Amino acid sequence: MTLAQPDVTVIIGAYEAMPYLVECLASVEAQTLDPARIEVVAVDDGSRDGTGDYLEEFAARAPMPVTVIRQENSGGPSGPRNVGLERATGRYVFFLDADDRLGAEALERMVALADRNGTDVCLGRVEGVNRKAPRSMWGRNEDRTDVFSSNIKFTLSAQKLFRRALLERHHMRFDESLWTGEDALFTMEAYLRADGVSIVADYTCYYLVGRDDGKHVTKSGGYQLRFDSARALMGLLERMVPPGPKRDVLMVRPFQVTLLPQFGPVFLRQDEEIRRTKFELAEPLMDAYWNEGVAQRLTVQERLRLQLVAMRRPDLLVEVLEFLKAKHEPTPVLKKGGSQLYLAYPGYRSRKDGVPDRVYLAEPREAKAYPGWRQTPAETFLRGATRKVRRRLGRLRKRVSGPRGRLAA
Repeated sequence: MTLAQPDVTVIIGAYEAMPYLVECLASVEAQTLDPARIEVVAVDDGSRDGTGDYLEEFAARAPMPVTVIRQENSGGPSGPRNVGLERATGRYVFFLDADDRLGAEALERMVALADRNGTDVCLGRVEGVNRKAPRSMWGRNEDRTDVFSSNIKFTLSAQKLFRRALLERHHMRFDESLWTGEDALFTMEAYLRADGVSIVADYTCYYLVGRDDGKHVTKSGGYQLRFDSARALMGLLERMVPPGPKRDVLMVRPFQVTLLPQFGPVFLRQDEEIRRTKFELAEPLMDAYWNEGVAQRLTVQERLRLQLVAMRRPDLLVEVLEFLKAKHEPTPVLKKGGSQLYLAYPGYRSRKDGVPDRVYLAEPREAKAYPGWRQTPAETFLRGATRKVRRRLGRLRKRVSGPRGRLAA
């Protein structure tokens, strides 16, 4: 007799995970998906706190098949996840961190949604427990979307359902040379290669738990590792997406989420040597990837800070950061009958500083909060027409798509 292929392999990489592992595994055991349709591959990455022993105990009593692998510490989450992938047999894989937990219906809902729509990646709503979680992508359920037309680029953690055939077809594995941001690289590649992405937004599938001991992987590592992460993700986008608006949309993510915080309040607390090193690390990234298409998608103060990094102006960056720290508000300057709004942060209209005026020009989404600004009729018409075209294209795709999202025969 041959055993049926499981629907999903839950891959758990665990290092010094007690006591959080107890609730993590309890959430796997509590899944409403039939245990016969689940397998677990758990990798103890050299723990010394009883993590490995508890995994063995769980394997002995769990209602689903559980494989426990014990290995020497690899130093990061990539190695254990890759080991788990090599042993996985499910149609899908789900990466579960050992200090987090699943909602009871998580696997059942995600597998059903991905099967119904033939999509290769499925995201489930995430809630933070003693830590922040991404929020902007959970507005509504999505049967089928992609990384360009949704906010999923702002959730690049690995805790998602991936079709294993996609990963094997493209030989996708986590980059073990990265000590942080390895999941962003993996997930972005999956988004770009996927035949559609589904979103479960009306049910909390994943609880992202903040550890009291501060050992969570995203809290570790020095600032140099953040630049490594940004460099890797920007390089991936350069290789996979041709230059133009689509690349710019995605490039916002590493600039805004990874680089920008390095030139925020923490920069004021750092010494001159660290500040100089940060500018040196940022220089090749700004030269290669910073452009107007990325800049216009940021707020004025975000754009200004990164522009000053690109201009090698740490002195003016410090002035801007001090301005923000003091909670000063920039003076709004209206031009062209109120259709253009400039925010006069430090350096505005200064010949000495030489920052182009366009850096201070607020885009409509930011300008609309200021009294006196008005959108020109041409801009209003264009934006309305663009929204209509997008809605029509979305309806057309749904009508002509086959079971895997391709044109029906």
